[in-house]
Amino acid sequence: MLSKTAEYALRVAYWLARTPDRSASADQLAEITQIPRRYLHKVVQDLVRAGLVRSQPGPGGGYAFDQPPGRTTLLDVVSAVAPLERIKHCPLGLPSHTSLCPLHRELDNAFAATEKALTRVSLAQLLRSASPIIPLCDAPRRRGMLQLPQLCEVRKCSTRKVSRSSTAVTRKRSQTH
Repeated sequence: MLSKTAEYALRVAYWLARTPDRSASADQLAEITQIPRRYLHKVVQDLVRAGLVRSQPGPGGGYAFDQPPGRTTLLDVVSAVAPLERIKHCPLGLPSHTSLCPLHRELDNAFAATEKALTRVSLAQLLRSASPIIPLCDAPRRRGMLQLPQLCEVRKCSTRKVSRSSTAVTRKRSQTH
């Protein structure tokens, strides 16, 4: 029911809300959120215009979350990029439909339920989730381990180092044989 743009915006907002005091470059965001770099720019600019994200130009700049995650709902994020449009009158413009027909009333009810569900959840609630599955991170959440930001960064870094070194070892072996 949500557009791909809305899904992408939720990924970006979630990631940036983890550490609102630190910025992330567009390249980092594209890699972590798995959003194509060109499309990411459009999504982030919409979030900046809505006041949810701030842009910091220049070396060491990037994007940072600019609102309290506890007061930012999923609907706030979705509305910044792809607002849900409720059906207020007949989309076909039929003059005899002075109110919504049963079909469009049910569709509008579905949009209303989606709005309500997205309003009930803040980014802070997602960040505090006890689920063992961490959004945007391929690492399990375990008791006594590092907090979310460190866990994902440590896991990503250690995975990269292992894959680079194992590639180098493989290359050396193939060159010597």
